[in-house]
Amino acid sequence: MSTQSVADDGLYPRPQLRRAEWTDLSGPWGFAHDDTDEGRDAGWHRDPAPFDRTITVPFPPESPASGIRDTAHHPVVWYRRTLRSPVGEGSGRRVLLHFGAIDYRASVWVDGTHVGDHEGGMTPFSFDVTAALTAGADEHTVVVRAEDLPSDAAQPRGKQDWQESPHVIWYHRTTGIWQPVWLEAVSDTHVAELCWTSDIADASVRLEAVLRRPATRTDGSLVMRVRLRLGAELLAEQSVVVTDDTVIMDIAVPALRNGQDRDRLLWSPQSPTLVDADITLVTRDGQGAERPVDEVAGYLGIRTAGTADGRFLLNGRPYYLRMVLEQGYWPESHLAAPGPEALRREVELIKELGFNGARLHQKVEDPRFLYWCDRLGLLVWGEMAGAFAFGPEAVRRLTTEWMDVVRRDRGHPSVVTWVPFNESWGVQDIAHSPAQRAFVEGVVRLTRALDPSRPVISNDGWEMTDSDMWTIHDYAGTGEELRARYHSAAAVDAMLTDGRPGGRRVVLSPDPRDARGGRPVLLTEFGGLSYRPEGGEWFGYSTVTSPSQLRSRLDELFRAVTDSAQLAGFCYTQLTDTEQETNGLLTAERQAKLPVEEIRRMVERPSAAMPTEALEQHRQEVEEANADDVRRSPQPDASTL
Repeated sequence: MSTQSVADDGLYPRPQLRRAEWTDLSGPWGFAHDDTDEGRDAGWHRDPAPFDRTITVPFPPESPASGIRDTAHHPVVWYRRTLRSPVGEGSGRRVLLHFGAIDYRASVWVDGTHVGDHEGGMTPFSFDVTAALTAGADEHTVVVRAEDLPSDAAQPRGKQDWQESPHVIWYHRTTGIWQPVWLEAVSDTHVAELCWTSDIADASVRLEAVLRRPATRTDGSLVMRVRLRLGAELLAEQSVVVTDDTVIMDIAVPALRNGQDRDRLLWSPQSPTLVDADITLVTRDGQGAERPVDEVAGYLGIRTAGTADGRFLLNGRPYYLRMVLEQGYWPESHLAAPGPEALRREVELIKELGFNGARLHQKVEDPRFLYWCDRLGLLVWGEMAGAFAFGPEAVRRLTTEWMDVVRRDRGHPSVVTWVPFNESWGVQDIAHSPAQRAFVEGVVRLTRALDPSRPVISNDGWEMTDSDMWTIHDYAGTGEELRARYHSAAAVDAMLTDGRPGGRRVVLSPDPRDARGGRPVLLTEFGGLSYRPEGGEWFGYSTVTSPSQLRSRLDELFRAVTDSAQLAGFCYTQLTDTEQETNGLLTAERQAKLPVEEIRRMVERPSAAMPTEALEQHRQEVEEANADDVRRSPQPDASTL
């Protein structure tokens, strides 16, 4: 257990709302499997004896990094560790116990007292454990029970395999704790959530802040102060009297009114400008004297995302999307990153290969990954992990967890699109089932209600209904096939109305008079070329047997896509090999299968869909990025070339 400073860049588990100190609970915990599910009745939350093994948190027990490395079915697991309280008795401060994610259900005890439960394997939760801490004790005990049923098809699980061994595109399960666990000391009145949105045309930003405070504090004595800074430049300062637990502030940013100068304030992959935000809560007594009760730091990126005239728009301008499918899976640690530095390196690798975005696939990523996307400049499509079955319970689970995902991540400037469903997973009969179609359309509208500032994809890949972009998965094996399907307007319209690249109709009930309806069309899965230099078990949508063949086929596919003036962008499958899925541009160990500069040239080839002025800007940006890129890229073994 270690106390960290907010200055530890990229380590803070909740990067958009930071306090001066926090206590990291990563490291060794006691661990036990509970295959007969006897622990709750047997009182394991009070008994240290069953915890006869040691696990390294936050790595899942299936992974080598955990120290357990047991991939068999174990539906219930338990964790135990001791800790010291970060506050002294009588301080008046509260102790919050935070969990980044536990897959799938969790029950938590502190000093033998049950403090709460949580359902949802991808989302954070916390408990105020102050009252549970035994008075006068030097050490306290935290016990966690996690339940993750491999056979529960109604549980949102993404690509975690229901079989014991990974097969086809499915990989090892992640059970229990897989994101950071940490303690935080706060006052009884404190900031719990922050979310920022931008209105560039109005030269303003909006802050939505959620507070936790005693029910008796409603006398208007509480004030929230906000300062926005760009380096040493003060952009805005505003205060408001707090009258509710949710505070909404529309903050004017005068510097945005100069239309010829405001680009320096806007966030984009080419210029990922972040504005620092300092938020302070103060109380005022009857004489006007003030006392701070909470101080937090955050940041925001000023940018807008949308669609118009068949193009994706970033800050109101057409922006061509060059994305890669990112599964966020490591051989040694599975869905958990090997360490905070690996999250930064993942973003750097994606950018070094020439991509400007990543489609997070069937996983809700660690917020520290999104922090590096915000800071280094990488667009993100946020996708929900799918369930495999449909029914009332599956609807409840996915909807509840998805709302928490959107709420957690909607303040990140890098996140520009929401994807609640992928390839009809969990709604396999959407083409014929009114209930499944109503579910998907309902979640899309719910997403827009929670966050109207971003496009929403109804069902990425095919069988789309109410969608802000038409996004197609097509693993055509040759460039010739891709050209035939996407080179002309007539061909794209035919694909939307009658095409079945995955065996399913792309758009359900398209308008025969206007198939696109002004929406952008993107190829959001293609390629999938499998090449594994060392041989062994593999899976891919198309196979190559040598570096030269990989080079030729990649160039052919990328050229066919970027030569289309009809497509608003693409997403290549995929960044890295994942278990037996060997269709990455990088190996599972993050080594490039071709020289990075060769891949980059293919990815960054100018698109025929970009306006002439944007093409010139793009060429300049590529030249600048190549000149500035001095980081060491992962290079292949020369002997394999």
